[in-house]
Amino acid sequence: MNKFSVGVVGTGGWGKNHLRVFSELGVLSCLCDIDQSRATQWSQKYGCKAYTDLDKMLETEHLDAVTICVPTTLHFSVASKVLKKKINTFVEKPMTATSADGEKLVELAKDSGVFLTVGFIERFNQAVVETKKALKEKMLGEPLLLEFHRENKWAGVITDVGIVADTTVHDIDTARWLFDEEPKVVFARLGKVLSDKREDFAAMTLGFNGMKTAFIVSNWVTPKRLRQLTVVCTQGVITLDFVSQETRFDDDKGTRIPRLNFKEPLLEEMTAFLDALKNGRQPLVRPKDGLNNTIIAEAAIASNSTGTPIYLNI
Repeated sequence: MNKFSVGVVGTGGWGKNHLRVFSELGVLSCLCDIDQSRATQWSQKYGCKAYTDLDKMLETEHLDAVTICVPTTLHFSVASKVLKKKINTFVEKPMTATSADGEKLVELAKDSGVFLTVGFIERFNQAVVETKKALKEKMLGEPLLLEFHRENKWAGVITDVGIVADTTVHDIDTARWLFDEEPKVVFARLGKVLSDKREDFAAMTLGFNGMKTAFIVSNWVTPKRLRQLTVVCTQGVITLDFVSQETRFDDDKGTRIPRLNFKEPLLEEMTAFLDALKNGRQPLVRPKDGLNNTIIAEAAIASNSTGTPIYLNI
């Protein structure tokens, strides 16, 4: 992978983890951040070039890929610039702040002839990998219900979007991934406790074919960090913890907890991203996945506003 050259845009929050992982993989070439002191700090730590001007970085460097970790409302403008330079593009979730921008970005990626993917990291969590495998092999029959809980106290970092766009989208994507289809209907209740500017708790129901259902609960209110999923199947139950990656299978024969080697999801995600580019194939998360997750998130917000279910055709 050393022949690859990667640039990271935005290093204030999650972007610093991109820097670390790409440095470990030996492909970090440069970074861009509007904060000069922060850009210099990371540049000195990882021995890469630093820019405060994205256009200059794209003009100067010969990059195979760029990852984008700026605030959500800037995703579309930054990703558009990168794609127009015909550089493979990784955008952290959500792909765009609106589905309208998402549609434009999908078309731009098609026209550019390079790959666009989105950072839905839970697909690379070993607990989700193990669960996906079990469902594919029908170890406990057919999946019926998914119940997600993603809770922790708001850290004050995310200010441009609410919990649905920033946090709930993780579980929207995982539900789509595990059921391997798109939901047909969304109903949601959202609320504001910490701020009048954005929602900070959400309870959502996604209805899929054949009465399959996902219940998604997320909040920035409770002090304890919780990341859990229960999968009810026709012949048993799978319970997983996204943090510890422990996965438990319960059926008529008893309980089984396979011994999984813990793997950092971000490292797995970026390794898979580079492998896909190396082999000239679309990364696991397609542009359409990014778009559909945003469409579903918007439907949830609309459902809360109207007090009615929102039916989808995606």
